Amino acid sequence: MPSPGAPAPPRLPIEDSYLELLADTLEGLEISVRGQFLQRYFRAITHLDLREPQCVQLWDDMLTRRRELSEHMERQISLKTALMDVLTSAGLFRLPILIEYDELKKLQLNAVTDPLTGLYNRRLFSEAFEKELNRARRYGQPLGLVILDLHRFKEVNDKHGHPRGDEVLCAAAATLKKALRTSDSAFRIGGDEFALLLPQTDAAQAMALSRRVGTVFGESIAHFQMGVSVSMDHGVATFPQDGDQADQLIRVADERLYRLKHENHSRTPTSVTRTELASSVGPQPAAPAPSERESSSASRPIAFESKRPPEKPELPISSAAKATASEISGSHALDVPPPARVYSVPRKAERVSMSGTNAYAVLGDQGVRRARVLDLGFGGVALELESQEEIPESILAVLHVPILPPVRVNLKPVWFQRTTQGSFRIGCAFVS
Repeated sequence: MPSPGAPAPPRLPIEDSYLELLADTLEGLEISVRGQFLQRYFRAITHLDLREPQCVQLWDDMLTRRRELSEHMERQISLKTALMDVLTSAGLFRLPILIEYDELKKLQLNAVTDPLTGLYNRRLFSEAFEKELNRARRYGQPLGLVILDLHRFKEVNDKHGHPRGDEVLCAAAATLKKALRTSDSAFRIGGDEFALLLPQTDAAQAMALSRRVGTVFGESIAHFQMGVSVSMDHGVATFPQDGDQADQLIRVADERLYRLKHENHSRTPTSVTRTELASSVGPQPAAPAPSERESSSASRPIAFESKRPPEKPELPISSAAKATASEISGSHALDVPPPARVYSVPRKAERVSMSGTNAYAVLGDQGVRRARVLDLGFGGVALELESQEEIPESILAVLHVPILPPVRVNLKPVWFQRTTQGSFRIGCAFVS
């Protein structure tokens, strides 16, 4: 027992305390039992399958090495130090690489990311394309592929140097990031070449997005004042209309890209009334009939980035639906070009199904009515009531969704439906 004035012995770390307890426990066990335990123990720390006698011998060597080192150092050596020395000398210890989890995630991200633009690189493009194709086949949904490149980009590097060229590439990447949904992906697959993967997007929707991206990109680099009209050209291919394999879709998109590039940039200057920068939008549409002009001017869509109406009114959805594949890809006769169609078909909004969860909504100020949440999206929510009741024009509700905190929202019912089970479904839009 230590004297009252003597200092307390230093407390052992938890790893050393564990090994000391393990050594005391194994000392009183039979050789066979000790060998079985040590075999599992060394398998856990070395990932090697050793024989029981070999494991017992290693443990005895550790105890002997500890005694030798303690006598040599004239102080008590921990069992952990002796064990490391024995395993290393025997060539059985695999030196671990210690790394923080955040650093590991950063390394993984850097391996699939382009360092200049922050977009995914070509390596990840191939893997992601196959995954999206498999998903599209499984659920019978369209998949849009867009290949883009920058026209006259080489002249920027030759005239202003590579730093200014890097600024143009970063502007293109920023435009793509702002234009995409969370389910879409953008990649830099070459020097000035980019690719977009657009799940649940048909040819008309992919073409409309590509033309808007080209317009916004032109506006974003206008202040560079480079003296070179850089534009973004595009080629579109869709699954399953243009093929069901990745190489087929890439080939079709490349062919349409270079065909559209040739048609847009091989015209004489007298035939072009707008700059080459705006040529990525495609040929100007023909003047609509009076009825179409009135309907299009009544609801002109707003560009997603510039926040102002486009210079040309877009055709109605009914007219856009009649476009053929050749018109979408921009391949038309050079002698009599048909009027191009600018599509205004909105892409499908993302919606998250709440089936299988305990998501619910508390309706009304008093909170006396509850409804099950069927699905949730950016624009609204679908609810299910047990019985039909009088539904007001606006509903104050508190949404309870797993993982998220309760959210108070104002809802406006927009559709009603009675199910075969007798319940009542209501589709509501969020009201700000």
